[in-house]
Amino acid sequence: MPGLTIGDTVPNLEVETTHGLFRLHDFIDDSWTILFSHPGDFTPVCTTELAKMAAYAEEFYKRSVKLLGLSCDDLQSHQDWIKDIEAYSGGCKVSYPIVADPKREIIKQLNMVDPDEKDASGNPLPSRTLHIVGPDKVVVRVVESLQKAAKHKVATPANWEPRDPVVIPPSVSDDQAKQMFPQGYETANLPSEGRYLRFTKVE
Repeated sequence: MPGLTIGDTVPNLEVETTHGLFRLHDFIDDSWTILFSHPGDFTPVCTTELAKMAAYAEEFYKRSVKLLGLSCDDLQSHQDWIKDIEAYSGGCKVSYPIVADPKREIIKQLNMVDPDEKDASGNPLPSRTLHIVGPDKVVVRVVESLQKAAKHKVATPANWEPRDPVVIPPSVSDDQAKQMFPQGYETANLPSEGRYLRFTKVE
């Protein structure tokens, strides 16, 4: 997908949020930030997801991780919806800001556009996307790494980048690996002669 991806620097956009106007780099500062988008306010799944983020927000803050939500609804819609989120969460406060993007410009620059879904007017909608951004304002590999690992039952080695080989877990025997990865795999030649470090490529 074109646009912002792993290894890219988040653009220093000025955004209007439920916590006021600020630039993304100023908000991120020297912390880790989880930037997540949702398709729309007052929708069932999004309400449960943002309520869960509200419930866990303090745990993120303890780890110096900031949260920043985003959708294409306007600021007033966000403010009204927050009341529902907090009621559903049992009173947990939505302590993190939510970006308003009614012109749908920010979701394009942050690569958070759903490739298929559109609203009733045919306008693009945000996908359920999550960027984990480091203090250097660069998107890290964590999410894609997790997705790849979950889909293919593999692990990602240190410094893994998209399209790099992945690791076959030791719990998978060679016979199982041949069935699971018909494209083949390579075993690292190690002094111990152990066959535990096996690499394969997956889509």
